[in-house]
Amino acid sequence: MDARVKLIDGMHFEASASSGHTVDLDSSEAVGGRNLGFRPTELIAMGTAGCTSMDVISILRKKKVDLRDFEVRVHVESNTDGHPKVFTSMHFEYVVTGKDIVRADVERAVELSETKYCQGIAMMRKTAEISSEITIIEV
Repeated sequence: MDARVKLIDGMHFEASASSGHTVDLDSSEAVGGRNLGFRPTELIAMGTAGCTSMDVISILRKKKVDLRDFEVRVHVESNTDGHPKVFTSMHFEYVVTGKDIVRADVERAVELSETKYCQGIAMMRKTAEISSEITIIEV
């Protein structure tokens, strides 16, 4: 994988990667930006949530789980003293909506993602405590 970040102006950058997609990055006005894009650390949190989401969905589909909706919410805490500011905790909430959902199937999918497959969580685990919860909504 290759990635590129190009300055547009001020603190506004356009980022791209091998996939060909682009995303805007910027900072808040308080530090010289104009709030025209994501903060880089927001992308790290979203990327990690996306990584585990894709694992869990793939596993649940293989188990033929009747999914109607799926969402992962992540709450991140960072250190408040010194630099660099690194993630110290990440709490993931897996929200699975469907029919006749078996909790053990979801728990196993999350466990496999968080301990074996998700490279985002594997990297974040180096500095952050990883925790999770599962919410199942039956329809």
